[in-house]
Amino acid sequence: MSRLLIILGLILLVSGCGSDEAEIQDWVSQQRLQSRPRVTPLQEPKKFNPEDYVASGLVDPFNIQKLTQALRRDAAPGNAALVAPELARRKEALEMMPLDSMAMVGSMLKDGQQVALIRNDNLLYQVKVGNHMGQNYGLILKISETEVQLREIVQDASGDWVERPASLQLQEQGK
Repeated sequence: MSRLLIILGLILLVSGCGSDEAEIQDWVSQQRLQSRPRVTPLQEPKKFNPEDYVASGLVDPFNIQKLTQALRRDAAPGNAALVAPELARRKEALEMMPLDSMAMVGSMLKDGQQVALIRNDNLLYQVKVGNHMGQNYGLILKISETEVQLREIVQDASGDWVERPASLQLQEQGK
C-alpha cells in the first residue's frame, strides 16, 4: 500500500510541472520582445591635424655627444677630493655597520691615550682617535669619558660630498 501511495505522489508531482512549462515559455518570449537593448551610436573620431616640428634649430636632446658629456659630469660627484682618500684606504671592522647600531659603553686610558669601548652585536671594540667607524666614512676626532666625536662624509641633496659632525654618547647600564 505504501508503494502505491509513493508512485501516485510521483505521478502527481510530474504532471504538475508539465503544465507550467508552457506558461514559462510564453513569459520568456514576451520578455524578449519587450526588452530591446539600447545602443548609443559612437561619435566620429576627431580629425588629426599634424603640426610641424618648430624646435629644429635648438639643441638636439638625443645627441650622443651631449648625453656622454652629461653622464660623465653626473658620474663625477662634486667635491670628490673629500671622499677620494676614504675610497683608497682599507676599511676597518666598525665601518661595515651603521653608527646608530653602536653604543659607547665606556672609556679608559691605554698607554696614555684615551680609548673608547664600543659595543656592537654583543661584541666589544676598542677605538682611538684616528680610527674609522660607521658607514659614512666616520673619522674619530676626539674621545672623552662620556662621548666619541666623529666627522662623517656624506652626500648632500645636490650630490656634493660634505662633512658633518656626529657623536656617540656613553650609554648607561640599563639602556
